[in-house]
Order: sequence, then C-alpha cells, then structure tokens
Amino acid sequence: MPGSGRGARPWVGAEVLRKEDEALLTGRARFIDDIAPVPGLKHAAILRSPHPHARLAHIDVERALALPGVVGIVTGAQLAQVMAPMPSVVKAPIKYFPCAIDKVRYVGEPVAVVVADSRYIAEDALDLIDVAYEPLPPVVTIEQALDESAPPIHERLGSNVVSRRRFRYGDPERAFAEADRVFELAYEYPRYASTPMEMFGVIAQFEPAPDRFTVWSNFQGPFVLQPLMANALKVPGNRLRLITPPFSGGSFGIKQAVSSYIVLLAAASRVLGVPIKWIEDRAEHLTAASASGDRLGRIAAAFRRDGELIGLHFHNVANMGAYIRAPEPASVYRMHSTSNGCYRVRNIAIENDLVVTNQTPIGLNRGYGGPAFYFALERIMDIAARGLGIDPAELRRRNFIPKEAFPYTAPAGSILDSGDYAAALDELLARADYAALCERREQRRREGRLYGIGFAAGVEPSGSNMAYVSLAQTAEQRAQADSKSGANASAVVAIDPSGQVTVRIDTSPNGQGHATAAAQIVADALGLRPQEVDVVTEIDTLTTAWSIASGNYSNRFAAIAVDAIAKAAQKVADRLKHLAAELLEASPEQVELAEGYARLIGRPEQAVPLRRVAARAHWDSVGLPGGMTPGIYEAVVVSPPTLKAPDEQDRIASAVTYGFVVDVVAVEVDRETGEIHIDKYVSVHDVGKRINPLIVEGQTLGGFVHGLGAALMEELAYDREGNFLSGTFADYLCPTAPEVPPITIGYIETPSPMNALGAKGMGDGSSMLAPAAIANAVADALGREDIRLPLTRERVWALANGKALPERLARSASGRAAPGDRRGLNGEGEVALPAPPVEVWRRLIDPAELAAIVPGCRELAPAGANRYRARVELGVAAVRGLYDAEIELRDQDPPRFLRLVGSASGALGHGTLEGDVHLAATADGGTRLSYRYRMHVGGKVAAVGSRLLDTVMRVLIAGFFRALERRLAPRPAHRLRAWLSRCWRRIAGRTP
Repeated sequence: MPGSGRGARPWVGAEVLRKEDEALLTGRARFIDDIAPVPGLKHAAILRSPHPHARLAHIDVERALALPGVVGIVTGAQLAQVMAPMPSVVKAPIKYFPCAIDKVRYVGEPVAVVVADSRYIAEDALDLIDVAYEPLPPVVTIEQALDESAPPIHERLGSNVVSRRRFRYGDPERAFAEADRVFELAYEYPRYASTPMEMFGVIAQFEPAPDRFTVWSNFQGPFVLQPLMANALKVPGNRLRLITPPFSGGSFGIKQAVSSYIVLLAAASRVLGVPIKWIEDRAEHLTAASASGDRLGRIAAAFRRDGELIGLHFHNVANMGAYIRAPEPASVYRMHSTSNGCYRVRNIAIENDLVVTNQTPIGLNRGYGGPAFYFALERIMDIAARGLGIDPAELRRRNFIPKEAFPYTAPAGSILDSGDYAAALDELLARADYAALCERREQRRREGRLYGIGFAAGVEPSGSNMAYVSLAQTAEQRAQADSKSGANASAVVAIDPSGQVTVRIDTSPNGQGHATAAAQIVADALGLRPQEVDVVTEIDTLTTAWSIASGNYSNRFAAIAVDAIAKAAQKVADRLKHLAAELLEASPEQVELAEGYARLIGRPEQAVPLRRVAARAHWDSVGLPGGMTPGIYEAVVVSPPTLKAPDEQDRIASAVTYGFVVDVVAVEVDRETGEIHIDKYVSVHDVGKRINPLIVEGQTLGGFVHGLGAALMEELAYDREGNFLSGTFADYLCPTAPEVPPITIGYIETPSPMNALGAKGMGDGSSMLAPAAIANAVADALGREDIRLPLTRERVWALANGKALPERLARSASGRAAPGDRRGLNGEGEVALPAPPVEVWRRLIDPAELAAIVPGCRELAPAGANRYRARVELGVAAVRGLYDAEIELRDQDPPRFLRLVGSASGALGHGTLEGDVHLAATADGGTRLSYRYRMHVGGKVAAVGSRLLDTVMRVLIAGFFRALERRLAPRPAHRLRAWLSRCWRRIAGRTP
C-alpha cells in the first residue's frame, strides 16, 4: 500500500550499504578464474625473458613438446604470421607485438606460450624450452636513454628519444623576465605498481568460418583499445567479442594492460586451434604487467614579490619502458590541459620528451600522470613559500582560482566546471587546527627535533576526453587524420513483464560500488528501493551498448556515466507516468512515482502498483496510450559537449569534471633511525554531489593509501644491468594496516553543472597529492629540498644526517645495496681441508670429483682445455630450477692458485661468476683454502630472491666445501655408524 516506506526518501546522498558485498563476503562472487565458459579449455604458461636486452638467436621447443600433456607451443615468430603490431598515437618506427620476435627488450617480456592440459604441465614445460640469447648492452635509466651514444633499443628509431613536443600558452618568456623571484626544482619521480588482489586473467577462444574471437578477461578498458586489438588480430571489430566477468578484484588502472595478453592468448588460440585459459601469478605481475611512468623533470615558477604566480615552465622526460603501449603516452598528457593546477597563472611553457628504456612498458596507474605532475607543482609552491617568506597555505590562497570565475577556462584548454577552493582551504585549516600545528612545530624544533608541515592542493580531472592523447602529435599530424573528441557513456534501464528493473552500464567496475550507486540513482527516479534494482556491470561487446570511451578509468562513472543512468531512468519514469495517468484518469504531470506505486500528487490513496503499470506495456501492447511503443527499455548515450577536439594551439578540455583536493600533513623525522612519523594528516575534498558517502569515503581512503605507499616505500627497482629486483612483496613493499596513520577527511560541495546529479570524480585525488604533501613536510622538517621518493628510512636517515648515499643505494626500493649490483654479491672466505694442496688441487680439476662436489650437479663433462659444461639444479627460496653452466679454469699455478670463471642460464635467470682460489699448506699437512668471488645475477632469480641471494651464495659455497671435505676425509664405517646412532637418539629425544 502507499506509505509503506518504499522509496519514500531520496537515495542519492544516502549511506546505502553496497549491493556487491554480500556475494563478496560469502564467497559467491565470480571472478575470471571462477569461470569456464567453453568446454575443452587448455591452460597456458608464458616463457619470459630473463634478460633486459638480448637477441633471440634460437628457440628449441622439442623437449617441451615431448612432455605428455603439452598441446602446443607458440613463439613470437609464429604469432607474427597471424597478427599485426599494435599501433600507437606516436608515429615512430617501433613495432609492438605482445611477444618478442627477433629480440627481447625487458625482463619478463613474453618469448613463448606453452599450452597444456593443465597449468602444472605448462609450467613444467617452460623449463624444457632452450633459448639461446645473445645479450646486448641495456639502456636502464632515463639519463642513459638521453645519451646519444647509448645503443638504440629499436634500431629503426636510431636513438632512444621517441618524441619531443614543445607547448607555449600565454607569454611565459615575458612572465619570467618580469618576475621578482624565480624558483626552480629538478626532481625524479619513481615508477611503482598498482598491486590489486586479483591479477590478470584471460580466456580466449578462436573459431573459424568466419574467423572470430571470443575473449573473457578482467580488462577494465578504455575500450578504445578494442578496435586496436581487433586490428592486431586481423579481424573486423564485431568479430572480437570481449566479455568481462561479474566481479574484478581491483585494478587501480593496471588492468588496462590486460589488452596485450588478450591479443597474445587470442592469437595463440588461433595458431593451436584450442580455447586457452591463462591466469597471471604475482611474480609475473610485478615483473612484467605494467607500471606507472617514472620521470626526470625540472620545473621553474615565476612570482611577483607579493606571491602572485605569473609563470610556469615544465620540462618532463618520461620513461615509456621498452615500448609505447596504447593508450600511452596518455600519462604525460592527462594533466597537460590543467597544467595550471588550481591556480590562475596564465603563462605556461611545457616541454615533453618521451624515451624508451629496457624496462616494462608503462600504463594506467591510480592518478595516471597526476602524482608526478603534482610532485613538481606542489613541491615548487612550498619551496616558493619558504623563499618568499609567505605561509604555504596563504601562498596557495592568493593564487587560487576565485569561486566567481567558474566555469574557468585554463590556459591549455581545460574548462574547470565549479569550485570554491578558498572555502575548502578554510575547512582544511579548521580541521587541522593549523595554528596549533604551527606552534607544535616550533616547540618541537626548540627541543632539537625534526618536525615539518607540508601542503598540497590540486584539481582532479574526471571523465577523460578520448582525444587528449593526440596532443602527442603536432597540429599538422592531427589534421591528416580523422578528428577525435568526446567521451561517450551509455546506460540501459529496462522493466520486464513482471515489473523487475534491470540496469546495464558500461563502466566495468573493479570494486568501486558502481552497482550500488547506479541502483540508488534509478531507485530515486522510479520510487523504489535500491535493493529492487538489479544492475549488470559486466560488459559484453556483442550485447552491451558500448563505445570506445567505455570502461572504468579516470573516474568516469561519477563524471559521465551517472548522467547516462539518470537520463535513462528519467525516460523510464516518464513512460511509467504516461501509462499510469490513463489508469488514474489524470495527466502525466499529476503522477509521481514513490514507495513502489504510481500515485497522484497530493492524493497518495489514488495509486497503482508500479509492477502493474509496467506489466501493461508488455501485456497490452495494442492498447497503449498515445501510440506508445510496447515494452519498457530505454537506452541513453551521452557525450559532454565541452570535450572537443584539440585546436591548432594545442588546447583541449581533457576532462568533463574537476574535483578539488587540499591536504596538509605534519611529520616528525627520527634523526637516529630515519623513521617518518605522521603526526597528523587532514584532507578536504570537493567531489560535487556525493551519491553515496560511504563509497566516497572508501575511495578517498584507498587513494590516500596508494599515495602513502608511493611516498614512503613503493618502487619498481632495477639494477644498473637492467635486472628487475622487486619481484615479490618481500622487496616491493606496500603499506598494510599498521603502516596507515589516522586521516581526517572533510568535504565541501560545489555541484558540477556537467551532469544531472552534480557529481564529480573522487577516486584519484589523494593518490595524486599525498606524495607531494608528505615530501613537502619532510623537506620542511629537514630544511633541504633534495627530496626523492620513496622516502625510505635509509634515505631519510642519510638526508637527516647530512650523509651521501651510494648511487645504487639511492635508487634501491628497500634502501639497501641492491642484489644484482656487482658490489652487492661480492664475498670471501677461508676453509681448512684435511689433505695437502696437491690432493686438493687434483680434486678441483677432476671432472668426476667436481660433479660430486658441486651442489645440485646433475651432469658435468669437459668442453675443451680447462673448460667444463654442467647441468645444475639450484633453488632460491621456494623457487627452484635447472641451469646450464659453463666453467673455465684460468691462470693456473698448481697447486697454489687458480681463477674460476663461469656463467649459467636457465628458467630462473642467468648469472656470471668470477672467483680466485688460493691454496696454502698448513703445519699439520692439510690445506688452508681461501677464496674471493664476484657474482652477478639477473632474471627471475634476481627478481624473487633479492633479499636472499647473499645468504644463498654462502649456503651454496659452504655446501661445496663440506662436500669437498667429505671427499677428502671419508668417515670410517664404524665412526659413521656411531655418528648416525647419535643423530637418531637426539631426534628421538633420548639425549640432549
């Protein structure tokens, strides 16, 4: 009956519990690894390069193919016959295939795909593939890539600089000439990862006649990549069907990179003629999935004496990794059109240089280009505040865009929709009790302690214009191609004959609660409860209303998708009102939908159940009023009109809404340990209308934790040889609950005029600003500006105590000397052996003796004068593998000295060893053997065992000498029996 409470209050803005959580908490949610959509699925494992840069001389798969259960093996050369390279917006002579063909260009690059009856068999087969690599000099750092003498990673390119673009807005030269003060900062920003709980997954099926692919994957979009994937697979777009599962275990941007594996596994399915399933493991994900872009940069800011910011100059050198993989270089250009940040500065110069290195290609990551951009802009604001003697909060206030200026057109083209930045700052200062915080800083400093306060403020673009990445092209290049603009979003709201409401959206969520928010919007329009609205979030390109902008990125749900949902729901509501008006003998304007009924406004007793009204559209299709079409099914596609193509002056509105975030953090640095204690962190957000405050707060907290990790601990580290060092969570450190400090969050609301609900995006803000705010606080505490992330204890300790870090240590994720560095795996030792030097010498150069002594040696045979070949099984932590090794004895001076030089390679990676062995006679007729070694390792063993390699080397060497000692002094039989008896009694607990 009317008045039952169904839909009696507005749901938008209410703290509604998430619809998704019941399935998640009860284990009924279906992820990519839970589905088996076709019979006869085979399983894939990917052979990956252990080298950062090497030619593929030969790949021998015969032994692997002979393993029972192996269906087939596909190499890059085979894939190149059935597919085309994936294109890039940067027109450079670089061909990107998802599998190496002639050479490998980063550790972890796919070299071959093994397909077998089970993943276990496929993994075993990887160890049986023999690949001959010809290592090439790697280009690891941005500095090396800029060096004209460095070897080109892509020969046809001729260098490692892929693109140079220069931009000028206003009159920056004049601004800098007229400035009273100019402040500069050179900075580095590290690469890090997203680390979702669920990693990549792909199920690919090829079917001929006509050729077509169906692929299930946890791909998040943007679906602009679907046409690129279809082109690479050489099929029309409608013959590459992409289906996402109902649930996805997080992304934070990185699942965009599943697109490469969609193409790889789909092409492999075509070659082998079987459906294939592949699920990534954590080591693969950290090593080779994707990364945020690292940068070298320089920023200069021109100020008047009173603190007015009148000019900015950015120089960004961005590392793309080994390839420019679509949608890159979008990370460089996402913030470009808003390069003024939240400030009214009109004169801006920008230089963007893109380089390639022998590292994993980059892609989407939370904040996508924003963290590096704000690290530069907000660091320079704090530096300027100190230089000008103006409080950093006040300096920002003086330069904020005033609220009466909105909508505000930025110099590079962004149209900032709404805001009141000064009010947000006031809210921040009040919540932080800023005056008391400043007094606390002075008190701590009087006590000789290191205490600092840092600010960061910025806008959060949401709902990307699909054309902004074309800023990587010149206006002339853009003119030669078809025009690109806009950002479509689609939604469908339908009611079936029984009156049940279903909503289909095109945003493929990764845990953000889109189904709940969409249900709230539709429930308000139709007078229902959110529980009565089913929301379909998975995308099927065969049946979903989608376009190239579809997907889950850049907070497009709150910025654009809600508009499509609200408008589709309103169209359904209008149809229901027309149908109900005839039943109630009234006009549609007199009908309202509330509490599950269509009823007359002001006379709620005259009402018809909503399901009865909806049923009429299906059951009485001829008798519908006013020529109304049967059924209730409304689809809406929206595209904000402000998102136009870039103009000839390289100006473009890159997003539809712009939230605002301002943070303040107070830290204390422990001079003795380098530990950073976050004393207070306050963040205030303007996200427009909050559809569901619970979801907004969860997203805000999540963004903060991502920013915290980037500030304090996260970095994908490589050594100077290009070997990856952060392949497990033992070396790639992420914040966990104990590391996350309390955070105070506040909100103000300036509704956006760009969508029906006034909402703005809110998932990225704190991830973009927290690194800059924390760096500013640490700089304030230490009184120095050479701050580089992540702020590990070792790095902060050195800064706090005026110590210089060794170059490699300064670049290491953990702050310790990085394994894989030639200095990091040096060792020496001494051992006493119960035989004279002549006998020890004989054992060391006897192949049969060496085979018995070397740990894990399966076979060893001469390969020439003083040279041996061996097959050895070695293990690091829980990872074990076979190595093919070569050992050479050099500079022999029997029986006093020899030099061992060796190399090894296998599924776990590769390594080289050089060691000096000295033998000296002792007074008791034995030998004192001393040794010194230098070892270098790479590939998987370096990635997953970097914390253990020193220990492993010591264990292996100790095992070698124990075996040698046993061979030199075997135990008499009666002593061996007595020793075994004692061991047994100890085990049985009979003796101490």
